[in-house]
Amino acid sequence: MPIKRKFYRERESAPDFERRRKRVCRFCEEKIKTINYLDERFLKRFVNERGKIVPRRISGNCALHQRMLTTAIKRARHIAIMPFTSEIYR
Repeated sequence: MPIKRKFYRERESAPDFERRRKRVCRFCEEKIKTINYLDERFLKRFVNERGKIVPRRISGNCALHQRMLTTAIKRARHIAIMPFTSEIYR
């Protein structure tokens, strides 16, 4: 037990946690209210190399825009604008 206490004290006082910059939703910054599912080039920014949708903790989107983005990507996939997986993993 004493080892764990020491570990938590070190993590709480680590300077890396204090220096992290807060992510801001780029859609909210640019005041974008709709996401066009036909714009493949724009949607590709939010999909990783395996074809998965990038989570909001990494992309920095707010919950509302992440839901809108996910719906747009899924619509684009459904009408075959975007692939479900990349060429490498097929």
